[in-house]
Amino acid sequence: MPESRRPRMLSPLREHLRETFWFAPTAGLVGVFAVWLAAAALDTAIVDELRGRGQYAELGALSTITEDARTIVTTVSQAMMTFIGVVFSISLVAVQMASGQLTPRVVRLFVRRRINKLTLTVFLATFLFSLLVLTSYESETDPQRIVSVPLVQSVVTLLLVALSLLLFIAYVTTMLRLMQVGPVVDRIVREALRVVHRRPAGERHPAGLPPETGRVVHRGRAGVLRDVHVARLVRAAGREGVVLRLIPRVGDYLVPGTPVLAVHGEALPRPGAPAGGPRSGVLRSAVSVGSDRTFHQDLGLGLRQLVDIALRALSPAVNDPTTAVQCLDRIVQFLAVVADRPLGVVHHRDRHGAVRLVEDAPGWEDLVDLAFTELRGAAVAGPQVTRRMLAGIDDLLPLAPEERREPLLRHRALLAHAVEYTAPEPADRAFALEPDRQGIGRSGRRRTRG
Repeated sequence: MPESRRPRMLSPLREHLRETFWFAPTAGLVGVFAVWLAAAALDTAIVDELRGRGQYAELGALSTITEDARTIVTTVSQAMMTFIGVVFSISLVAVQMASGQLTPRVVRLFVRRRINKLTLTVFLATFLFSLLVLTSYESETDPQRIVSVPLVQSVVTLLLVALSLLLFIAYVTTMLRLMQVGPVVDRIVREALRVVHRRPAGERHPAGLPPETGRVVHRGRAGVLRDVHVARLVRAAGREGVVLRLIPRVGDYLVPGTPVLAVHGEALPRPGAPAGGPRSGVLRSAVSVGSDRTFHQDLGLGLRQLVDIALRALSPAVNDPTTAVQCLDRIVQFLAVVADRPLGVVHHRDRHGAVRLVEDAPGWEDLVDLAFTELRGAAVAGPQVTRRMLAGIDDLLPLAPEERREPLLRHRALLAHAVEYTAPEPADRAFALEPDRQGIGRSGRRRTRG
């Protein structure tokens, strides 16, 4: 039996929240309001304790300290929102430049980065907390009549300011890395490999299914199939004793009326339950459709982004073959990881080990074609890219099982044919068809001597 793990219940919700930029700041504002209430209650308790002991001199000293801190809190409240606006305006310009240079899909890296959300959350929390602290200051100066001295609140404000400065440094560092090709493509391939390790392995020899007894069509808005709630579908199929089959692949574009799920097998009769198998509404609610693809369950999205960056780098307007070589490095890395992994159809099982959901996923040939087809056509004019692509294919051939070498050999032969057709001089053809992991890093003569 292939590797199988039970689907996680909250996995789709967690991933969808990571694709948003509002949840973390909103939760932070609610949390900082709770912190302010706790700090205000603690300040009141300190005043009540000192008054109960008759220590009015100490209470007056605390009042003097907090009045000095009031200037800092006022300055923070006035400057923080302006600081937030300037920082994130510059950041949006940087993201726009990166998306224009690499690919528009790089914006999602900015949205998903935790440091970006944490920075905005702390900035807004500092601003809100400073405003709340200002409401706690009193005009009364007589220690015997003071009700609250915002000492703890002032200390928390200073701590939030210090944390904001530290996060600002980390945030700027992150934004600078976002404008560099290497960190961006490295981040993409790490997310893509996380999808590989998180998903169950495919079936080398998928088992047969019972006869199809019904279908569920998409009734919502048109959009990309982002992911499916695997745990909900497995649970629904288990209750009815049927097997569900996901007809489109994750990443396909759906329009209303497109078949989404096929029901295989007859539903078990249950007292009081409607006939006809699982309810269509329950099944449709487990299918998430949005405006763009996500990494949650999309095995090919990482390769798609790497190829997009490489194609833009090879366009005549950019003409940056080195960036294409960097993308090929990560493409070969990704294919090397999945070279011996069972791919294709995935069987999701319930807690008893019974297959309840069958999902069609990209196979080895699909991934190889996605990685090399478009790049092969755009790379023939650049020997740096053709040499790196040939070296990558040669590195993958020993790693791939015998039955998986045909797509690699096919792309190698097609690339060699395209170069021979494009390059008029024999010396240029020989140079362009010499494998080199750096693109143009060393000649065949030096490699032979090594």
